[in-house]
Amino acid sequence: MLANWLTTFGGPDANAAELLVDRHDPTTVAFTTIDVDGDDLVTVDLTYGELAEASKRFATALAGMGVGRGDTVGVLMGKRAELVVSLLAIARLGAVYIPLFTAFATPAIEMRLTGGGARVVITEPSQVAKLDGIEGITTVVAGEQFDGLVAGAEPIAESVAVGGDGTLILLFTSGTTGAPKGVPVPVRALAAFCCYMHYGLDVSADDVFWNAADPGWAYGLYYGVLGPMAMGRRNLLLHAGFSAELTARILRELGVTNFAAAPTVYRTLSKDVAFSGFDLRRASSAGEPLTPDVIDWARDALNSEVRDHYGQTEHGMFVNNHWHPDVAEPLVPGSMGKPMPGFAVGIVDGQIAIDVENSPLMFFTGYLDAPDKTAARFTEDGRWYLTGDTGRMDDDGRFFFTARDDDVIIMAGYRIGPFDVESVLITHPSVVDVAVVGRPDDLRGEVLEAFVVLAEGLVGDDDLERELQQLVKTGFAAHAYPRTVHFVDALPKTPSGKIQRFILRKQDS
Repeated sequence: MLANWLTTFGGPDANAAELLVDRHDPTTVAFTTIDVDGDDLVTVDLTYGELAEASKRFATALAGMGVGRGDTVGVLMGKRAELVVSLLAIARLGAVYIPLFTAFATPAIEMRLTGGGARVVITEPSQVAKLDGIEGITTVVAGEQFDGLVAGAEPIAESVAVGGDGTLILLFTSGTTGAPKGVPVPVRALAAFCCYMHYGLDVSADDVFWNAADPGWAYGLYYGVLGPMAMGRRNLLLHAGFSAELTARILRELGVTNFAAAPTVYRTLSKDVAFSGFDLRRASSAGEPLTPDVIDWARDALNSEVRDHYGQTEHGMFVNNHWHPDVAEPLVPGSMGKPMPGFAVGIVDGQIAIDVENSPLMFFTGYLDAPDKTAARFTEDGRWYLTGDTGRMDDDGRFFFTARDDDVIIMAGYRIGPFDVESVLITHPSVVDVAVVGRPDDLRGEVLEAFVVLAEGLVGDDDLERELQQLVKTGFAAHAYPRTVHFVDALPKTPSGKIQRFILRKQDS
C-alpha cells in the first residue's frame, strides 16, 4: 500500500486535480457542508462530480485573471464549499494555494501574501474588509461574484500536471524569531496524508468522518480537505463557530463515527456535564499532548479512547497512537505513540528527529527562500531532520514529548511565533521593549503573556493592558493576544542582546 501511494502521488506526471477529484466516482459525496439557521442544521452534500465541474469552470475564470502555472493564490475563507472549489481550481492551473486563517488581521494576511507573491485572493464576505488596505491584489468574494464567475465560464479543457515534486500548497509556519517561514508542500505529500488517514485515523468507507480543525492550518487542510479527497472519503465542513452544544448536535444528528480535533476541543467538551452518551468508533487528537483526565473522560463520554498523534507543518503527522488494527497498540497515556509507516524517527541530541534517508514519505525539502533556516533543521551530514521538539523514546519504541526546543507557543493547537506578537506590541508609542512567552493553561494548553518595558516615566495600568491586547487583535490575530501583560523595568537578555524567554517562563505569574 505504501509503495502504491508513493507511485501514485510521486510520479513525474502526477496531476493534483485528477488525483484529488477527477478519478473518483462523480456521484460519491466528497463533503457535507453544515450551516446553522436558527435552531436548524442546514446540510448540503457536495459530490465529486459537482466539485469537478465547478472547479473546472472556476479555473477558467482564474486563468482569465492571469493565474497560471507556478503563480500563488491566497484563500481567506472558513469551512465552506467555495474553499474546496478554489483549491481544486488553483491546482488545475498548476498554481499554488496559500491558506489564510480567518482569525488573522490585515498585517498577518499581507505578510503571507507578500511573502508568497500572491496577487489574487479568494475570500468570503465576512473577511473582505481585511483586504481593503492591501495594494496590488485582485479579490474574488464567495457568493454572487464567485457564483457568477463559475456559471459564466466554460470548463477548462485540461488540468496541468506539475508532477510529484511540483508545489501544491504554500503554508506559513511561525518560528521564534523573524517572519513566519513558507513551507512548500508538493503533490507527493498526498502519499503521506493518505498514510495518516489510513493508519493514524483509520478512516473507513463506512465512517462518518469529521475533522473539526480549521483548514487555515496544516491539520485541518491536510486531513480535513486534502487527505479525505485523496482517499475518496467524506468529511464534514462546519461553517460556524465552535461550541460544545453544537458539536454534540452534529455528532448525534449526522451520526459521526470517526472524530478528529485539537486537545482544546476535547478539554472543553469534558467540562460540559451534559456531553455524554456518544458511541464513536475512533477519536483522535493532534496539536499538543493530551492530559490523562481527558483520556479517562472520553472512555465514558465517547465510548472511545482519544488517541494522541504528533506531527508538524513541514511533514504532517508522523508519530501516532495509530488506530488501524494492523499497527494499533495499547494506549500508553502520555505517549505520542510510534512512527507511522513510511517514517523512521529517533532521538538526536535530545530532539525528536526524522531519519531522512529511511523516511520515504518525508516531503519537506526546505523553507521558501530561507536556506539558513533550512540548514539549521538538519544535522551536518544531512541524515537527520531536527524537529525542534525535545522528547524521549522508551524501550518499546514509544515516543514521549518533553517540550519545544524553541519558544513557539502552542495554544489550542495553533502554533504562534512570539516574534509575530512582539513586532505588533513594539509599535505602541509607550513600549520600548517587549517579550512574549507561553504559560500553561488547563483549557488551551498554553496562553500568551507579554512582558513590556515602557518608556521612561510611564506607568502601566489596566487601561494600557487592554489597549495593548486590542493592538494585537487588530494588528496580528484575534486569537493571539496576551491574556496578561506584565510591566517590567527590563528584560533578561544574553550578552549579545537576545531575549532569554525561558527565564520569563519560569517567573511567577
